[in-house]
Amino acid sequence: MKLESIISFYDRESPEATEFRRLYSNIRGLDGNLKTVMITSSMVEEGKSLISSFLALTIAENTRQKILLLDSDLRRPMINVLFKLPLENGLSDLLEGKSKIPDLMKTTPVPELKIITAGKVTGSPTGILNPIKLHEVFDELKFYFDYIVVDAPPVIPVSDPLIIANEVDGVLMVVRAGSTPKEVVKRAVNLLNNSKVRVLGTVLNNIEEVLPYYYSSKYYSYKYYHKEQAKSHN
Repeated sequence: MKLESIISFYDRESPEATEFRRLYSNIRGLDGNLKTVMITSSMVEEGKSLISSFLALTIAENTRQKILLLDSDLRRPMINVLFKLPLENGLSDLLEGKSKIPDLMKTTPVPELKIITAGKVTGSPTGILNPIKLHEVFDELKFYFDYIVVDAPPVIPVSDPLIIANEVDGVLMVVRAGSTPKEVVKRAVNLLNNSKVRVLGTVLNNIEEVLPYYYSSKYYSYKYYHKEQAKSHN
């Protein structure tokens, strides 16, 4: 069965859309000047790409600013799958100096939202994520866009998100309710904190209601009940 673009599941009047507006409001409440946010998780399959996608859609729909959804998960890219876009011509090409930003922007049915996919990687993703080049790329992206949502790899399996996180204003940690062990979440948050990364909070990603019983009060928790049709995506 051919999968639809995630945009077909986005309904501005739905309870889910209301919750994402609330999430964006919470982020703005933490720092009104925040312009770049990275979405990550402890492990794979916790829903970080879904959260990234719906958050970017929500911001684009409600602010009418120029929004970029950037897939920086060079190992297991999902944004191209969720939006039914080609993987080619993406961030990897930008980091390797093969393309310019305007040539990589992919359009969506939401005029304010542009997407840069991960691109195809032939070598080591860690080798491509050169901190100096990455800093240059983010500086240039900020020239084109008012707000950037970055879908990043999970923290524990690879070091990539710790490199990327140095280029954003804050990080949201997605946790799959009732699935991710408390110790795993703590380890991931500690890795981010030890890298002097600003952790904004945790996003509790639910299919059915589970109380956020294992979160420190230091971080706000957010419950999101996503649609059954989309639950299999990362």
